[in-house]
Amino acid sequence: MTLALRDTSDTARNRLSGILSITTGMVMFSLTDMSIKFLSGGYALHQIIMIRSLIALTILCGVIMPMQGGWVLMRTRRPLMHLARGVCVVAANLFFFASLAAMQLAEAVAISFVSPLLITVFSVIFLRESVGPRRWAAVAVGMAGVIIMLRPGTEAFRYVALLPLAGAVAYAALNTMTRRMGGTEAAITLSFYIHLTFLVVSGLMGLSVGDGRFAGTGNASADFLLRAWIWPSPGDWLILIVIGLTSAVGSVMVSHAYRTCAIALVAPFEYIGMPIAVFWGATVFGEWPDAVAWAGIFLIVGGGLYMVWRETVNARG
Repeated sequence: MTLALRDTSDTARNRLSGILSITTGMVMFSLTDMSIKFLSGGYALHQIIMIRSLIALTILCGVIMPMQGGWVLMRTRRPLMHLARGVCVVAANLFFFASLAAMQLAEAVAISFVSPLLITVFSVIFLRESVGPRRWAAVAVGMAGVIIMLRPGTEAFRYVALLPLAGAVAYAALNTMTRRMGGTEAAITLSFYIHLTFLVVSGLMGLSVGDGRFAGTGNASADFLLRAWIWPSPGDWLILIVIGLTSAVGSVMVSHAYRTCAIALVAPFEYIGMPIAVFWGATVFGEWPDAVAWAGIFLIVGGGLYMVWRETVNARG
């Protein structure tokens, strides 16, 4: 049975398309996350982001855009909103990817997954979408999971764990704006301006700190941001191409999902990235979350899955 919302006018086809798009997008982004963490010990983050954006823009402009209508799609009625989205997406990526240099992949992804819960909150505040008491309970459960994973007040607490949380806030703001712009902007338009913003910001960072003069701090996240640019090896170029490809496809898929469906419907499906992150962490990096982290993961994911279940109940009603 197709999930449905009583308070939205989206057609059944749009809902199915949105769910498939967000699922595909999260699979693509999980590959991006794993690949960037894999390269985090040898390259500067802004160098990786710049190469990723160049590859992604090449794919968008050379392949996807001609298939969907051509350069006319680059016209926009909301340049300031695109700028605001660009600021949010740069902040979200900066915080999250910086955390990967010092945290387990699964733990960073789990904390970042508070974003669908925050999106639900933002959809009520800024978009006036309807959210019932059971979904609010799911938000509370998910937030409790984040607090458990942060472990405030204990020796296990690390400030680096606040980075994916800050990224989640920025990501929630990004997708709330995406929903608001969905009536006038195509998914590829939204994706194009995001990658254009990445290209400009990463280029400016490369010019200002790309010589590595501020590196060598001893902090893995800070050095990931401040390391000098170097020429990638042939094998790493293959990984960078994968990052660019998955980023291009993933951004189009996620933008399409949030511009065509109610946020409360598609946001919970982002949680498919959690088991994928655990898989990559275990198989590629030899990481396995401890008992406390697992408790937080189950609460965060459980809150999201409960919202999915509620949508099923609403559909049957």
